Amino acid sequence: MNAATRVMLLIDADNVSADVIEQAVARTMAEHGAVHVRRAYCNAETALKQQALFKRLSVRPMVNISAGKNSTDIALAVDAMDLAVAERPDIVVLVSSDSDFAPLVIRLREKGCRICGIGQQGKTGEETVAVYDSFIDLQHHQSARPAVAPPAAKRARAPRRTKAQEPAPPRPPALPEDVLRILDAVPELGAGGKIELNQAAERLRGAKLLGKSASSPKLFKKYPELFALTPEKTPNKVQYVGPPLS
Repeated sequence: MNAATRVMLLIDADNVSADVIEQAVARTMAEHGAVHVRRAYCNAETALKQQALFKRLSVRPMVNISAGKNSTDIALAVDAMDLAVAERPDIVVLVSSDSDFAPLVIRLREKGCRICGIGQQGKTGEETVAVYDSFIDLQHHQSARPAVAPPAAKRARAPRRTKAQEPAPPRPPALPEDVLRILDAVPELGAGGKIELNQAAERLRGAKLLGKSASSPKLFKKYPELFALTPEKTPNKVQYVGPPLS
């Protein structure tokens, strides 16, 4: 290519994939050397998504904020005609598979430009290819995800050897509710010690478990297997002899 040849690269970034854009820039650089104008036309969403790509390829994003149909294509066409007058390029490389650019291609050719088209394989129609001076289709390479290896079969664990379980000791029988209240009122009994009947009676009356004129020995004798009165004939002490308290 002549050193004075000026090349202009215009990309319809809403029409082709990011990897096709990257291939198109690399191919244009390899074929023509310096590319004097590099612009990508797209909406705001694409510009934000491809920001890193445009920066790496030194492509100037031309963001179209209009939401109308074909508004990005129209923006590219208007800018292309302005650049054709201002920059006077010898070669215009148009990256798009859109057939709507046929009138633009014809008009740029009338301005003395050679028009090269680059499209994305599978999206370009025959009528689009025919209008350009040269046209190539680039294949879109989808990012391959690494195959996930199936989880390895877990080894069957041998059953752990456990000692023969000893039979659990028999649970003590549940104490009657009245007995539990007596032990709560006179906690010394639960400790297994002997306590004076008079002292126990005061505690029981304070807990409203024994009336003022009621006999404490009579209360304890209701549970002979749990309380022992000593001495046997004229008892003056009481002791809890039931199962251990947890």
